[in-house]
Amino acid sequence: MLRTLHLHASTPEELHRAAALLREGRLVAFATETVYGLGANALSSQAVAGIFAAKQRPAWDPLIVHLASPEQLGQVALIPSSLSTRIQALITAFWPGPLTLLLPRHPAIPDAVTAGRELVGVRIPQHPAARALLAAVALPIAAPSANRFGHTSPTTAVHVLADLDGRIDAVLDAGPTTIGVESTVLDPTRTPMRLYRPGAVTPEQLLSATGIAVERFIPSSSELPQEPSSLPSPGVGIRHYAPLARLELVEGSIQALCTALQEAKTQTADPAKSPSQPVGVLLPNDWNLPEGCGPRPGVAVVRWGRWDEPETLAAGLFAGLRALDDLHVQTILCPLPPSGGIGDAIRDRLEKATRS
Repeated sequence: MLRTLHLHASTPEELHRAAALLREGRLVAFATETVYGLGANALSSQAVAGIFAAKQRPAWDPLIVHLASPEQLGQVALIPSSLSTRIQALITAFWPGPLTLLLPRHPAIPDAVTAGRELVGVRIPQHPAARALLAAVALPIAAPSANRFGHTSPTTAVHVLADLDGRIDAVLDAGPTTIGVESTVLDPTRTPMRLYRPGAVTPEQLLSATGIAVERFIPSSSELPQEPSSLPSPGVGIRHYAPLARLELVEGSIQALCTALQEAKTQTADPAKSPSQPVGVLLPNDWNLPEGCGPRPGVAVVRWGRWDEPETLAAGLFAGLRALDDLHVQTILCPLPPSGGIGDAIRDRLEKATRS
């Protein structure tokens, strides 16, 4: 079995070892501000194939290419003059940062990166360790989330190793990620611009930066069949981000969560047929369950973040789901935060995680 090296971004020698592995066509997971990505040389078909094999990712799901600086953009994309003003406005406003732009691909980009489509997803991450690694590699790096396909995204190196230890060459540990949900994905080649995946960069911010309206992609069954020939964008698959336990969503109120908890406990009341903690609850830090509804035998509670600070909910979402999986619960109950801002990204991930 392949031995996965656990390297540390704070050690220059280990960061440069990770860069050397990527230049050799190997697979290296690394932290960005959103989640950990599984990197490979985006210009090498063989290296990119390794990503799909390690993640068990279907070929119809395209990847995102990460750059160290805007000067590298010409290696991966061909931007027509008719789009240069709006794309430059987006780059100026949001790069480096959690925004992926779908741009006309350069011929050097292998078909596997885009699932055969004519647009390639590109971003410049904000995380200092990611930027240092990309600068040291001096190559465009394709990097989807560093987890088994469809599973909860990783926000620590430990999460990466839980899914991919022995399947990739190295993980470059830079501690927990800060944003905690994947980048916003935007197609700026359309008017209105099309938002394929919500993230920390919101439609209101995109409109403010460009003056161009943004529409949310609402797929039809014909656009997202169970086995598509290719997806139009990363992050729009029918089922993503799923924990091992069954995830049940509750519209966000303490009382609704309490009611759902009581029902879930009733359904798993036979201790002979259930694990010791059959029900898990992802509970906001500033919520206290009413008397008679709080933690008790058979219920595992993981604190999540503050309900009135949705950025903390996003940062703790995937780590909370993984923590409950580690407790071997059968069912996870999770309240849905309000829409708007990064709340849209949290709702998107949770709703995709419940689909079959």
